[in-house]
Amino acid sequence: MEAVISPLPDDIAALKALLAATIQRADEAEARLADAAARESATQAMIAHLKLQIARLRREQCGASAERSRRLLEQMELQLEDLEADAGTDDLVAEVAAARATGVASFERKRPARQPFPSHLPRERLVIAAPCACPACGGTRLSKLGEDVTETLEVIPRAWKVIQTVRERVACRDCEKISQPPAPFHVVPCGWAGPSFLAMLLFEKYGQHQPLNRQAERFAREGVPLSVSTLADQVGAAALALTPLYRRIEAHVLAAERLHGDDTTVPVMAKVKTDVGRLWVYVRDDRPFAGAGPPAALFHYSRDRRGEHPQAHLATWSGILQADAYGGYGALYREGRLPGPVREAGCFAHARRKFFELADVAGAARKKSRGEHAGMIYPIALEAVRRLDTLFDIEREINGKPPADRLAARQQLSAPVMNELHAWLTAQHATLSRNHDLAKAINYMLRRWGAFTRFLDDGRVCLSNNAAERALRCIPLGRKAWLFCGSDRGGQRAAILYTLIQTARLSNVDPQAWLADVLARIADHPAARLDELLPWNWSPSNQVAKAA
Repeated sequence: MEAVISPLPDDIAALKALLAATIQRADEAEARLADAAARESATQAMIAHLKLQIARLRREQCGASAERSRRLLEQMELQLEDLEADAGTDDLVAEVAAARATGVASFERKRPARQPFPSHLPRERLVIAAPCACPACGGTRLSKLGEDVTETLEVIPRAWKVIQTVRERVACRDCEKISQPPAPFHVVPCGWAGPSFLAMLLFEKYGQHQPLNRQAERFAREGVPLSVSTLADQVGAAALALTPLYRRIEAHVLAAERLHGDDTTVPVMAKVKTDVGRLWVYVRDDRPFAGAGPPAALFHYSRDRRGEHPQAHLATWSGILQADAYGGYGALYREGRLPGPVREAGCFAHARRKFFELADVAGAARKKSRGEHAGMIYPIALEAVRRLDTLFDIEREINGKPPADRLAARQQLSAPVMNELHAWLTAQHATLSRNHDLAKAINYMLRRWGAFTRFLDDGRVCLSNNAAERALRCIPLGRKAWLFCGSDRGGQRAAILYTLIQTARLSNVDPQAWLADVLARIADHPAARLDELLPWNWSPSNQVAKAA
């Protein structure tokens, strides 16, 4: 029997050399593997980035097909965030592995170009002094050639402070009377909260959907324990102080010739179970027809959805109302109404959505892949969506133009499309059962054809009610955080604060900075000049300007 000869040498030096070569090959293999992983991560991130760009361009070109497309974009953005983070991690791993292996070059990922930091941010210079002697020869005859500046973005954590306002008292030696300057104004009588703190409290609760209990927990972790009841007291007083501005915004909105209207549910605490209240919104947005009036949103709260609520909200208003087919608006459209009838304008986005749900090919494919029941895809629904998209394409070209230009383009381009659409819908309806989903979608338009053709006679009318839906989007987002309103008065207070915050956003104004400045100035501001504090007229005071 032959002895097995070991392939390893018996010499220690040779073994050390073999081990070193093996370690080097392992390092190189590990570096190549890390390099491949980094390339794969970078490729996946780039693919996700390009898909997101394509989806955005398609949405801009074809229009907002439904809320589903918006949610799909948000999901793609979240996916891209994770892929970019993975690519950054794998890039660093590959760099470390390549440093150990001399025979493998490190993979360099093409990083997205970063925009320069805003110029208004303060700069703090940290100078690393040059050496006093030459590191090469030790000479001391050095001359400065220039400098390289590396900018790093940093944030200062929230700092709390207590402002002590000292009011000196003096006594008159002649009349023996004591005098003292008046106490400073507080939003809450004998209050303790400053305007910046109140603005942060309001904006976090109604603009960022953070309930007071979560804010109180955060404050306690920062070393400032405040009870929820104490914070709620400040919120109520601040809302009361801001009510005059709410009334000015209400007057501005109701002075419009055309409004967008919509409503959404809001849970309200009750004795036995949570009731379902309503938040109504009326949006004035004259920008699509180059109007001079600044945009604004007006919110109202009600405990139910009875038609008497919109009738009370718009009791003194007449004009064009763009809304859905809610029956509660019917009394507003009645002939002989005082001060004048409200003319209804249909929302093509609502009408298109009913057809799109029956023509959602991609959605049906996803359901089928998950093993769920997928509804039928109807060619009639696909054709209806295509015809409605033609109208939206025309509208995108004339958006922002004066009413006369919009009306002329609609008479030339949109009117023939509407005539063909009406004839086609009528013909298709005759072939369907009255209980068919397609028949219901067609009836939605045919029964309100006068409202849907209103835009052909008035250049101020928009094709959709998306302005109101965008303004209401904050409510569904907040419901997941604050769950319900505590009472009817809480709902009314929410309507006031939502009006202020959403109007500031429509005016491209930072809501928190605006609220802080207004709360600091509103007590001393003349009532006759209160309009100066409205978001579209607002100019910050010196203190706010310095802080910005």
